[in-house]
Amino acid sequence: MQRSLRWIGIGLISTTLSSCGVLRSQLGLDSEQPVKTPPLVSDQPRTAPLQPGENVIVKAVDRVGPAVVRIDVVKEINNPLGRMFGLGPATQRQQGQGSGFITRSNGLIFTNEHVVRGADKVAVTLPDGRSFTGKVLGGDKLTDVAVVKVVAEKLPVASLGDSNQLRPGEWAIAIGNPFGLNNTVTAGIISAVGRTEANNGGGQRVPYIQTDAAVNPGNSGGPLINAAGQVIGMNTFIRAAPGGGLSFAIPINSAKRIAQQIVSTGQASHPYLGVRLRDLTPQLAREINATNPQCKVPEANGVLVVDVEADSPAAAAEIQQCDLIRQVNGRNVRNPSEVQIAVDQGTVGEPMDITLEREGEELSVEVLPIEIPRNG
Repeated sequence: MQRSLRWIGIGLISTTLSSCGVLRSQLGLDSEQPVKTPPLVSDQPRTAPLQPGENVIVKAVDRVGPAVVRIDVVKEINNPLGRMFGLGPATQRQQGQGSGFITRSNGLIFTNEHVVRGADKVAVTLPDGRSFTGKVLGGDKLTDVAVVKVVAEKLPVASLGDSNQLRPGEWAIAIGNPFGLNNTVTAGIISAVGRTEANNGGGQRVPYIQTDAAVNPGNSGGPLINAAGQVIGMNTFIRAAPGGGLSFAIPINSAKRIAQQIVSTGQASHPYLGVRLRDLTPQLAREINATNPQCKVPEANGVLVVDVEADSPAAAAEIQQCDLIRQVNGRNVRNPSEVQIAVDQGTVGEPMDITLEREGEELSVEVLPIEIPRNG
């Protein structure tokens, strides 16, 4: 089994931030800050949730379906061969399609970041045939959440549920536009929640919902709804396998949190500690103890700190190589992805409690995370 190394936030922090006191001053933590109310990103209908019963899927689709949109994007791609050698036009047009759902009646729409990434033109089409030009307010590659806005009023709205209350076995209904087939409905059950190793890419920040509802290209960004007619997730990717496949959705609570940040500032905020982690197993522990006299770790499963970035928040908190991370803000963590997700649910500039195990003893440290450095 391949083990991967991953950074909890990638980048460097200036040495002027290595002092906790200076950092708190620069972040304005020495004076009391006004409490900011997150922006409103969804209109909750006044109607009560549907009660499970006969034809519950039909009723749920009737309620959410009018707010599910098709998103068509156009990207202008440079063609250097065309410009230099006359082999075709200097730019080429690339078209793509995905799904989304309206969360506010004035035209706020949730979708996947990969659906609108690099788009020069965005067209939003409702099931009733109305079409609007969309503007991308912002997108976050790390969670694959984006927000699109159209100029309109009194649009149908999808009610948002609470993804923290989901349990395996509940109904899971997907609506979207797979392969350009508008308003396609598929249904299954929630197979699992809190999947932290669903995405093979590093730096995972989403505890995915796994379902067996059929999802295909074009479903991306569309809603996953429950039997009460509420959006519980955003369909985002699939993993194909012989005889079938698995579908994964971003929990709506995570998507809503990122959307609020995008509406407020145009981008999402991700805390950064500056540690590199690895899954610790008894076999790996024996190898480390046999080859590295400076590092003694228990022969058990856990999350091992293999490196600490210089001048990072973790270094300032005196987290050390060979420490085991057991808890983040009181939440038990079992693997690097769970650490990443727990850190990402914290707030930049606010203290974060980390419980460590060092040479068999438990200790707690307080880390002051900074914003993850951004490229470009």
